[in-house]
Amino acid sequence: MLVGAVQAAGTLRIAMTSSDIPLPNGQTDQGAEGMRFMGYSVFEALVAYDLSSADKPTSLIPGLASEWKVDGADKLRWTFKLRPGVKFHDGSAFNAEAVVWNLDKILNTKAEQFDAKQAAQGRGRIPTVASYKVINELTVEITTSEVNALLPYQMAWIVMSSPAQWQAVGKSWDAFIKSPSGTGPFKLESYVPRERAVLARNAAYWDKARVPKLDKMVLLPVPDASARVAALRSGQVDWIEAPPPDAMDSLKGAGFAITSNVYPHVWPWHFSRLEGSPWNDIRVRKAANLAIDREGMKQLLGGMMVSAKGMVPPNSPWFGKPAFEVKYDVAAAKALMAQAGYSKDKPLKVKSIISPSGSGQMQPQLMNELIQQNLAEIGIHVEFDVRDWNALLANWRAGAKDPGTKGATTTNSSYFSQDPFTALIRHVDSGLMPPKGTNWGYYSDPEMDKLFDGVRTEFDTKSQLALIQKAHEKYVNDALFLFVAHDVAPRAMSKKVKGFVPAQNWFLDFSTIFMD
Repeated sequence: MLVGAVQAAGTLRIAMTSSDIPLPNGQTDQGAEGMRFMGYSVFEALVAYDLSSADKPTSLIPGLASEWKVDGADKLRWTFKLRPGVKFHDGSAFNAEAVVWNLDKILNTKAEQFDAKQAAQGRGRIPTVASYKVINELTVEITTSEVNALLPYQMAWIVMSSPAQWQAVGKSWDAFIKSPSGTGPFKLESYVPRERAVLARNAAYWDKARVPKLDKMVLLPVPDASARVAALRSGQVDWIEAPPPDAMDSLKGAGFAITSNVYPHVWPWHFSRLEGSPWNDIRVRKAANLAIDREGMKQLLGGMMVSAKGMVPPNSPWFGKPAFEVKYDVAAAKALMAQAGYSKDKPLKVKSIISPSGSGQMQPQLMNELIQQNLAEIGIHVEFDVRDWNALLANWRAGAKDPGTKGATTTNSSYFSQDPFTALIRHVDSGLMPPKGTNWGYYSDPEMDKLFDGVRTEFDTKSQLALIQKAHEKYVNDALFLFVAHDVAPRAMSKKVKGFVPAQNWFLDFSTIFMD
C-alpha cells in the first residue's frame, strides 16, 4: 500500500489509523479522524474551534459564519451572519443559499441532493434543527424544535460542500467525491479508496493568515500499528497517528519526535440498557468499574493515557462531586458481584463489540484484552465481536436493538467530549434513541432528561455549569458507562515536520505545518 510513496518538497505524508480514506463528500466518515484530516481540511463549518494553542482548552470561534446569536424574544430562532467573499474551490460563491442546500443534503429526504451517507454522519449532530431559511445573501435563520443553547457547538460539525460542483458533475455524490469542492485550506487533488488521498494547498483560501505552508498533504490508511511504525522508520511517511507503546522509546532513540497533549476524549464501554441486559444491575456496572487496573493499563500504554473517573477528567469544570469513586478495588468489585449472584465459579457472560483500530481508539485490542482479564477476576467473562471501525460506528448509530448487534451488550467507541452535548447528552438522552440519535443503549431516566433539558435551555453560563455538573455526577454515581481512559493523542513524526501545534482538541490546524 505504501510502496512507491514519493516525498516532494513541502509534502507531508500521514499514516492514519483508519482502514480507508475518509470520504471527500463533505460530511465525511471514519469518525473524528475523518473530520480531522478530510472534513475540516477540504470543507468547513459555520462555527470553528480555535486550534492555535497547545497550552489552553479550545473554544468556539467564527468559521464560515462571522457571528451568530439567538433571538432574545424567541429562543428557538438563531441568526447566522456569513463571511463575505468566501468561495468554494470551484470558484462558486459561498452564501446563504449554499448553507440551506447543505442542511437539506442531510436533513431533507425529499431534496434532490439528499445523501444518506452524509445524513448518517451529520443528522444526529443537529437533532433539534427543525427548519432553516435564507434571510439575505449572507444571513441564514435556523429554527430549533426546542430551546437549545448548545446549537453553536453542534453546528461546528456540519460542513459545507459546493452546490455548484454537485450540479456540474451531474447531481451525483459518487461523481462529486472524484472532484469535490469545499471552502477549506486544502483542495483534494486525488482520491483512491483504501490507498491514498492527496490534498493540495489552496492558495486562494479566504483566510490569508491560514493559507497552508505545505504544498501537499498525503493521507494513507494504515490501521495496523506495526505497519505505521515501519512506514515511519523506512521514510515512507512523515507522521503516524497512535504509535504503539512498545515502539515509543526506540522511535525517540532513532530521532523521531513524539508529541502528546491532553484533549477532550474518553475511552469507555457503552452499556446496553435493553430489557434482559446484565448491565441494568447497578451492582454489576459498579463492580466492572472497580475491577479495571487503570494504572496497569497506563504502564501498558507507555504512560500515554489519563485514568478515567467519569466521562470527563476530574480537573474538568464539568466533573462535579460524585459520591461514587471510580478506582481499582477488586475486593469491593467481587462483593458487588456476589450480591448480584455472580462469581468466578458462576460467571456472568457478556459480549462486547470492539474494533482493531480507528479514530481515537488508542490501542483497542491491547486495552480490551486487559479489561477482559480484569473482568474475569470478578466473574465477568467477556467475548469480543471484533469489527472494522466503520462497521462498529454503523452499529453504534443503529443502536443495541438492531439485529446486527448480535447479542452484544456493550460497544467500545471512544467519545469526543469537548462540548456538553457530545460529552454527555447524546449518549443517554431518552429523546435521542436511534434513529433520532446515538443513545446506543436505549437508556432512559426522567431525572437525567430533566437535567439535560435544563442544560439546553439555560443561557446563563454559571447556571448551566451547575446543571452540567449534576448530570455528570449522575453519570458517575449510577456508573452509566465503564469509564476506562482519557487519551493524550500520541503521535510520532519526522523531525522534518515543523510548525505543528498539538491543540487540546480532536481537531488540528494543518495550515501552520511545513517541512524543513
